[in-house]
Amino acid sequence: MSVIEPSDLTRGILDNCKRVVVKVGSSLLTGPDNGLQIAKIDAYATQIAQLSAAGYQVILVSSGAVAAGCLRLGWSERPQQVHLLQAAASVGQMGLVQSYESTLRNYGCSTAMIMLTHDDLADRQRYLNARATVNELLSLGVVPVINENDTVATDEIRFGDNDTLAALVTNLIEADLLIILTDVEGLMDSDPRTNPRAQRVGLAVSTDPALTALAGESVGALGRGGMVTKIRAARLAARSGAHTLIASGDADDVLQKLLSQNDLGTLLAAEVTPMTARKRWIAGQLRAKGDLVIDAGAAAALRKHGVSLLAAGVVEVRGDFVRGDVVRCVTEQGESVAQGLVNYASSEANAIRGLSSDKFVSAIGYAAEPELMHRDNLVVL
Repeated sequence: MSVIEPSDLTRGILDNCKRVVVKVGSSLLTGPDNGLQIAKIDAYATQIAQLSAAGYQVILVSSGAVAAGCLRLGWSERPQQVHLLQAAASVGQMGLVQSYESTLRNYGCSTAMIMLTHDDLADRQRYLNARATVNELLSLGVVPVINENDTVATDEIRFGDNDTLAALVTNLIEADLLIILTDVEGLMDSDPRTNPRAQRVGLAVSTDPALTALAGESVGALGRGGMVTKIRAARLAARSGAHTLIASGDADDVLQKLLSQNDLGTLLAAEVTPMTARKRWIAGQLRAKGDLVIDAGAAAALRKHGVSLLAAGVVEVRGDFVRGDVVRCVTEQGESVAQGLVNYASSEANAIRGLSSDKFVSAIGYAAEPELMHRDNLVVL
């Protein structure tokens, strides 16, 4: 991997970042002895209030409900059963909300709590409603505090981790910057546990494929994330043109220092053209209803030319879906190429796969669209 030197791409890209999503991880907010660490929450509240006063719009995505609940209930590890996770979230969310509300109020900031599940962002109307609500809160000077609704979420409808949630919120409200605060100083160029000379990566492009190899798989006892999820979140955020900063939340005044372009953490720069709002929504769908297996020619056409997907390039149809569902396009080797809104149900797609559009009527009795998936409803991954 070729790490970009600050002289080549300066941290001055942060100058125009005024709408900021801040994600705080579980490891920063909870301790094994006293549940929520109120001093930490107070420190973040102080910084957020200062940023708000300086003209920034800050959205806080906070982990900690399940972890805080586990500690309040006397559990040393995160349980696996859904009903126990939901119980812990219910207990912990009370303390988390109370702490943020009371501390931010002390600094003159009004707050609002927003609980989301994947279904809230998968449904187009609910997605637009959530976007309108957050934008209105920001216009009123309110600090939205967002968390995954672990109390009702199941594995089928959850985001999987709050790094992903924070990235999707970044896309939702077209934020300029995603800051992920964690318990490490940033992305390292090698494993510091085995290489004492490991160096922090100061600046890189979020889409660099070499980043994944550097990320490792570390996950705390009470959390779900790791550096891999943070790299993935940075790439999701980049779809709306947002940059991502990964830094240690233990550093004093870390938010002010990061936005003042101090040499802290890892800045993953977005070097892609921001997607339209509709395509951001499509790209943010984490659970497609099925797969269209495409040949090499179709995969190359989608990637290089941004064309629509034609039935002629489909070799296999997997899953059960209807017209308008989100479906993935994958190669015969299983690599994801794109996803989008399909024009035909799975049974119809299976009947017309490999065919040109002039043969649709003879195959299924009608021809709604010449494309199986139109390019305006398709996002290359």
